[in-house]
Amino acid sequence: MTRMRQLPALMMAAVLMLGAARAEAAPEAYKIDPEHLSIGFLVDHIGYAKVLGLFREAEGSFRFDRETRQLSDITVTIDSASVYTAHDKRDEHLRGPDFLNAGEFPEIIFTMTGSEPTGERTGKVTGDLTILGVTKPVTLEVTWNKSGEYPFGGGLLSKPNFVTGISARGSFKRSDFGMMYAVENGLVGDRVDLIIEAEAIRQ
Repeated sequence: MTRMRQLPALMMAAVLMLGAARAEAAPEAYKIDPEHLSIGFLVDHIGYAKVLGLFREAEGSFRFDRETRQLSDITVTIDSASVYTAHDKRDEHLRGPDFLNAGEFPEIIFTMTGSEPTGERTGKVTGDLTILGVTKPVTLEVTWNKSGEYPFGGGLLSKPNFVTGISARGSFKRSDFGMMYAVENGLVGDRVDLIIEAEAIRQ
């Protein structure tokens, strides 16, 4: 009889434990480490080769549930003037009105609108990309590389931290954002291929 009386209490304890486990599995907040963030791009140059460039200043954050592999709330803000292609004259041109017009539009912004897993460690992220004040949808193919305790300190990582690393690839047409310079004559490619490598620190 005593055991029968104990059964409801045991069941209640099990429910509470399950609820706690689900709470622990909730999406975790991450801040992208700017010291371990690479945002690169490739653009065709007259058909001979592609120019590889970088944006050297950016910040962002997201939420990630390792159990369900769901990414959410991704936002990334890029400093337009930080564009770099290892060619001073070209970089100044890219910052000017023909391309990024960094004086009038100092930020490039990506805001996630949805995501879905496509494999054990891969997924698609859709979002709104804003360049030159124009917002268009963009899809990124994302790979979850690793999550774990970070082995080094320094910079933002002055103490042990839990870090998640991701890689992302995507593309868009710059003409969709009104960036028409040298598109018609084919001197500069319209398609921009994105290369993103990021490490983010759990908050």
